[in-house]
Amino acid sequence: MTYFDTFLTTIDRGLRSVTGVVKADRPNPAADNESALTDDERRHAAGLMRVNHCGEICAQALYEGQALTARHAETRESLAAAARQEEDHLAWCRERLTELDGRPSVLDPAFYVASLALGAVTGLLGDRVSLGFIEATEDQVKHHLDRHIEKLPEGDERSRAILSEMRADEVRHGEDAVRSGGVVFPEAIKGAMGLVSKVMTETTYRI
Repeated sequence: MTYFDTFLTTIDRGLRSVTGVVKADRPNPAADNESALTDDERRHAAGLMRVNHCGEICAQALYEGQALTARHAETRESLAAAARQEEDHLAWCRERLTELDGRPSVLDPAFYVASLALGAVTGLLGDRVSLGFIEATEDQVKHHLDRHIEKLPEGDERSRAILSEMRADEVRHGEDAVRSGGVVFPEAIKGAMGLVSKVMTETTYRI
């Protein structure tokens, strides 16, 4: 894939991500699960899934930004493949939000643009740093998903199935990044990244 192809793909995916026109390549893991929720539980679950939906928009934008400035074609292809898998997560979260009578965050476009820019800047620092950033990001996402799986209403097996599948994918993305030569970031940097991500989770739960 040429740089121009990557650029056009980024524009296309960005528009589809923030407008909700995304289709999953894989079956929704929630398909065989049932959920019986009260109104309060439904609102709480919708808030959590709104956060996760925005998080997947951010993840996709990060990968796409990094792919735009990656130095080697192999790294670009790897990042593009990961971004495609994030589309599955995005579609699953969007579908579950609709089932819960929820809506995406109004802040999604802003977070997409910010994440795309951050990914592009990270890519300029070199492929090893860029891949290391993926590992650090996915490590944060893994812990975030663990917390949300615990916070979901006990009866919300549909949302829980989606988040569990997403967690497995994110762990694999991080491991793949390290195997591809990514540097492992210090825990202090990961901690700072966690504080930044908290801003997103606190705001998008409500709006």
